[in-house]
Amino acid sequence: MNIRSFRLGDYAEITSIWKETGLEQTETESLDALAKQLAWDSELVLIAEDHDRVVGVIVGTIDGTRAYFYRLAVDPEYQKKGIGTQLVKALEKRFEEKGASRVFIMVNQDNEKVIPFYQELGYEIEHYITLSKKL
Repeated sequence: MNIRSFRLGDYAEITSIWKETGLEQTETESLDALAKQLAWDSELVLIAEDHDRVVGVIVGTIDGTRAYFYRLAVDPEYQKKGIGTQLVKALEKRFEEKGASRVFIMVNQDNEKVIPFYQELGYEIEHYITLSKKL
């Protein structure tokens, strides 16, 4: 298993993984969001690769000393093999190298099955309410 930075040729494979795992948005929203993140800091979009096949992805961002990640997804054929954990740990290392002191993640409240995964990695449930507005 190899964890590396995103390359443009990975886009089709990661969008396929996002669709298979229910993290898809529209094609335009996904491409726009990814393009903005890559322009901001391309080292925070990581890919898990197995024998030249993209099998996982995680997208991170930093705001001062606070780091965030989202859209962690592993190809269903490769789940339960520690790939998600490897991606999170690799991204946490990059966050530390860039001066982040705290990491936040947002989980859809309907996706309760991932909460134990994050708790095993040391993440705690915070009691915040997230508000959003589409522009």
